[in-house]
Amino acid sequence: GAEGSTLMSYFSKNQIQALKPKITFSTLRDLQCPVLQSNELQGKPEESCSTEELFEWLGAVLNQVSLDNKSSSFLSTYCCPQPNTIVEKAFLCTITGFIIPEKIIQLLEQLCCYFGEPKLAHWLTLTVHGFADSPVSWRESEHGFHKGGENLYNFVIFRNLDYWLQMAVGTNDDCPP
Repeated sequence: GAEGSTLMSYFSKNQIQALKPKITFSTLRDLQCPVLQSNELQGKPEESCSTEELFEWLGAVLNQVSLDNKSSSFLSTYCCPQPNTIVEKAFLCTITGFIIPEKIIQLLEQLCCYFGEPKLAHWLTLTVHGFADSPVSWRESEHGFHKGGENLYNFVIFRNLDYWLQMAVGTNDDCPP
């Protein structure tokens, strides 16, 4: 209608263009990965890692932090939680840009299909980071992006299609229902 043509003329007049998300792929070799059991959220000593340990490890991997626990020119070290296993090849796909919820659901469904054929992986993850200044909020609270802007969730999908959903929100934000 008329609103659509006015909107399109606004975009073209101000040289605004649509951008496609940027997709990058990388292969991580000989990666130490935590051992996880889908029914053990708290983990078990010498058997499996907890959800918190996984979340911290995943943050280190996504930010390319060295996991070898060797000190050099920095003050702190990090190592993969125990127990862990060495994975010969792990694939990391990063999509940067504005992605609508329907596409995220489609990605999640495709990842679940990965286990349809026999595979070596015991689990995989899908992490979604919202923009720090996102207007999204839960319930009646304003999103606290002035304090840190935490706004992410992570699915851990297991071979038996059980899953964990981990969420992180800022200190001023309410948790989702």
